[in-house]
Amino acid sequence: MATPNRIRRSDGGFHYAWIIIAILSVVQIFGQSISMSAGIMVPELRMPLDEGGRFGWSPAVIGFALAGYYLVGSLTSPFSGRFGDILGARKLLMAGGILFGVSMILIGFITQVWQFFIVYSIMLALTSSIAMVPLMAAVNPWFKRRLGLGIGLMWAAGGVGAAALAPVYSLLLVNFGWTATFVVIGLVGGGLTLGLMPFFRNQPSEKGLLAYGASATDPPPVKFSSEASKLRLKVFQRQMKHTRAFWNLPVIHGMGCAGHGIVLIFVVDFAVTRGIEFTTAAVILTLINVFSIAGRFLVPIITERIGGKLIMSAALAIQAGSVAILLVAGDVWAFYLFACVFGLGFGGEMSAYPVVNRQYFGTGPVATVYGFQISGAMMGHFISTLVAGIIIQFIGYLPAFILSMTFSGLGVVIIMTLETTKRQLIPDWEDQLPPEARTPTSNAAPAIVPPAAAATGVAFGSAGGDGN
Repeated sequence: MATPNRIRRSDGGFHYAWIIIAILSVVQIFGQSISMSAGIMVPELRMPLDEGGRFGWSPAVIGFALAGYYLVGSLTSPFSGRFGDILGARKLLMAGGILFGVSMILIGFITQVWQFFIVYSIMLALTSSIAMVPLMAAVNPWFKRRLGLGIGLMWAAGGVGAAALAPVYSLLLVNFGWTATFVVIGLVGGGLTLGLMPFFRNQPSEKGLLAYGASATDPPPVKFSSEASKLRLKVFQRQMKHTRAFWNLPVIHGMGCAGHGIVLIFVVDFAVTRGIEFTTAAVILTLINVFSIAGRFLVPIITERIGGKLIMSAALAIQAGSVAILLVAGDVWAFYLFACVFGLGFGGEMSAYPVVNRQYFGTGPVATVYGFQISGAMMGHFISTLVAGIIIQFIGYLPAFILSMTFSGLGVVIIMTLETTKRQLIPDWEDQLPPEARTPTSNAAPAIVPPAAAATGVAFGSAGGDGN
């Protein structure tokens, strides 16, 4: 039998959940800087050798190289989510910190396309999938209520960091060069992430606490055996796969990310081709991230209160419509206007998913399903970046931006096919488990699932119900 955890109910005062939010906010700042730095790198990667450039790559080659990052991220995100459910987020936090530091330093020394593929497209893609999947899902067990506020604060912090880092990256590149810039980024980002690891915990029970907002009548947290955890994950996933949301959310995330991915990677270079100085053009990314903060912060909170369908569709519609400004932009003020409007939609588009997962699937092991959603997002980035690079190479920028609008518009249409977020889709999924593997409804702790039961899958009935 498992022994009950000794817990403090923390009915008042400061809760450690906010420390977890602060730690994961730092991780998101640097994790999101990977994709943000792509837009800063493009002019450097494109600059011809006879003009003093270091690489001289064509837009098609750059698009192909950056697309590799998103392809690897798409393929690895479901596995990152599964590892998060099985191993816990703390171990992956360490892996992410090491990968980020080493990868960024190595980028500073690349000279060939194949080296860029290995470091950026593989190593940093793994880093990003760790930062965006198990570490984002790690917030879920810390909050019984106000999950939307916690997610909003974390996403907003990521926006503040990305907004601050974009001009820092550009200034470092201009004043200190390629190698020094990425060595500094790697040392600072990797060092901070690893330095925060001793303060991170996977579950409130590891600090002797209940989740934030848990009441005195809630049962104490229980640490399941590895066999029980695997069985719970297996049954939970079987039930999720019988919902439309399980399949449609990754597609929606893919459409949204395809829409903003084209812009984030190529808008700075587009502005440079229109005669705007590089450091001035880099401010476009800063403004996008500054104005995304409102969407990042407010959308999870609003989603928790009214549901996700309306707010997600509104954010995607703003993201799609704002790109029309780029079709006529020529002066700096037009690019900056675009950045402000686009940032609102961009920030709201990506921040609702953790809360929507709670609304649809409750407090089950959701890191894996979030991994599939991030996989869809990365696949959207991959397809759009690859296609946009080719379009820009042979046709021009404007058709690529029209493609961006099309992707976002398709996302709005698919959102309308989702189930309502006002009720859980699989509220009784634990009924498919043997009694000893279920979450307790009283202060009695569950027994450890016998290995034989976990191996054979007996005693939990059919896991193939419709889940509704």
